[in-house]
Amino acid sequence: MTYPFSVHVDEFRDKRVLVTGGTKGMGAAMVERFRISGARIATTARSEPIGLQEDVLFIKADISTPAGTNTVAERLSREWGGLDVLVNNVGGTATKRGGYEVVTDEDWQTIFDVNLLGAVRLDRAFLSGMLARGSGAIIHIGSVAHLLPFANSTLAYAASKAALRTYSKGLSKVAAPQGVRVNMISPGFIETTGAQGMIQDIARNQSIPENAARKVIMNMLGGIPVGRTGLPEEVAELTAFLASERAGFICGVDYVLDGGAIQTV
Repeated sequence: MTYPFSVHVDEFRDKRVLVTGGTKGMGAAMVERFRISGARIATTARSEPIGLQEDVLFIKADISTPAGTNTVAERLSREWGGLDVLVNNVGGTATKRGGYEVVTDEDWQTIFDVNLLGAVRLDRAFLSGMLARGSGAIIHIGSVAHLLPFANSTLAYAASKAALRTYSKGLSKVAAPQGVRVNMISPGFIETTGAQGMIQDIARNQSIPENAARKVIMNMLGGIPVGRTGLPEEVAELTAFLASERAGFICGVDYVLDGGAIQTV
C-alpha cells in the first residue's frame, strides 16, 4: 500500500509493536504506519492474510478467545520478550434484522468477547512487563457507537465499546504512575473495505449511485461537518502519535475521530 503521509523512518526504531486485527482496514493502515517508521511489528487475524509484508510477524489467532490471546502472548513473550506498544484494534459485530430484542445472550457474550475481553486479556499479558520497564503505550480502538447508540441489534456493540472506554480509563490510572500510558481512539465513519462494501450494498438495494449511498450513511450519523468520510490512515496517524514520546503527557483520553459528527461529548 502507498502511505499518504510523510513519516520519519526511525520514529519507532527497535520498538516492539503489536496491532491486533491488522490485515485489513484501519488495522492494516496502522501496521504499515509502524512498519515504515522502523518498528518491529506483529499482527493477528483469524485467517492467513494475502500480501502481508515479509517483515511483519503474523500470528494466526482468534483474539476473542482465551486460547487465542494466550497464543499471541506466549509467542511474543518468547520471541520478543514483551511489547513496547500494544494496539487493541480487533472489534466488530454481526448485525441482525430487528431491534435490540433480537440479540440473544450468546450474541451479547460473543460481542463482548470480541470488543472488550480480548483487549483485557492482552493487556493483562503485556502490561506487567511494561510496568517493570517503566515505559510503554496501550491504545484501545473503540467507536463513536458508544456515544451514538441505536436501539437495534448494534446496541450490544455500542455497549461493549462503552465498557471498553470505562475499562481503558480505569486502567490508565493504574499504569500512568509507572510510566505506561493508556488511551483510546473512537473512530466514526472510516471508509475501510468493509465500509465500502456497505456503501455498495446500499447503492445496489436502493438503485442509487455510490456517492448517494455514502451520503445515506453519513446522514444516519446526523451528518459529518467536514463533508467526507475518514481514511484508515488518519486513524493510523493518531495511533502513532499516541504511541510516540510526543504524546508523553496524554493519558486516559478517548479521542473521538469522526469529522465532527458527534455534536457533544
